[in-house]
This record gives sequence, structure tokens and C-alpha cells, in this order.
Amino acid sequence: MSETNDRPYHHGDLRRALIDTALAMLAANQNWAFTLREVARRTGVSHAAPYKHFRDREMLLRELASIGFVRLGETMTEAMSPARPSTRAQFVAAAQACIAFACQNPGLYRLMFSSDADKTIDPQLHATAMSTFGILVGLLERGQCDGSFRPVAVNALAAASWAQVHGLAMLAISHQLLEEKVGPAPVPAALDVLLDGMCCPD
Repeated sequence: MSETNDRPYHHGDLRRALIDTALAMLAANQNWAFTLREVARRTGVSHAAPYKHFRDREMLLRELASIGFVRLGETMTEAMSPARPSTRAQFVAAAQACIAFACQNPGLYRLMFSSDADKTIDPQLHATAMSTFGILVGLLERGQCDGSFRPVAVNALAAASWAQVHGLAMLAISHQLLEEKVGPAPVPAALDVLLDGMCCPD
């Protein structure tokens, strides 16, 4: 299991303490094979304490995934600086930021898109994930308005973008973007190909 240090808990926000411990374990192990009992022990509380806030392990995992989507959205938004010279440049920056987020948080990123973060049974998680996805959609809509992106259904552009960027992120965190397979700079090259298909001709 994780080498994360036990965190003696004395008072304060128990829910936050449990979440922080679980996030640390997820980062250390890059998986979510831990139990609520283990999270409680490492937080320094009784085995029953987590159940005051999370009825089961799956509820805690969905909370972690929700935090991941919030952080990913913040990362993408920060990358899309208005100072960037074009909508295309903002798209590239947001895509690269998403892939970097995945590489820096591989366990969390995998959890966010796993069946253990089931959005169909958790409306709040679904709404949070859709809010982050909405950042991409908003960027594409602005690009269509300024003539950068082709005037096709925006959900088609979003699907193509998401498939490409998410696929690159998953390949990156699995160390599969090998130079002998995809060249020395696969991410910029793949994004250029994607954007050549999405952007209006000059």
C-alpha cells in the first residue's frame, strides 16, 4: 500500500481531512485500491468515523473525482490566457495543460474517467464534469464566432477535441508516446493535425 504518513487528527473539518488523506494516498499509489478503513487509520480517526460523511468507499471516490474535474477546469482556464494571440493558441494551451494535468496527477485523472466515478448515479459529479467540459465547448463556440473554427455542429468539434486530447493524455500517463512510434514531439504534432481539420482555411 501507500507510504503516505499517518496523519493524526485532533479536531476540525473531518470530511476535509479524510479527503486530503485519500488524495494523498491516490497520488502516492496512483490507484484507488484503498479502503475506507485504511483512509480512517491514516487520518487518525476511528474506523467508523468516515461513515459520518461517506456512506461507502464509492461515495468518497466520486468526491475525489469531482475535485479532480474542478482542478482540471481551473488548470484549463488559467492556460487560456486572453493575452494569447488567437483562439487556436488558446486551444493548444488548454489541451497541453490538460495533458500536463494528467501526467502530474495520473491516479486522479484515471479515476475521473473510470467506472468507479459513475456520473450516472451522482448528479453533482455529473454537473461538475459537464462544467469542465463546458470550458472546451465555450472555447470552440468563441472560435466559431471569430472565424477560427469551422461552422459545423459544435458538439462534433467537442467530440473530436475531447477524443484526441483525452487519448493523448491516457497514452502519456501510460508512457506509450514513444519516439520510435510517434516521433520526438507527438503532442504538438497531433494537435496541429487536429486543428488543421477543425480550423477554417485562411
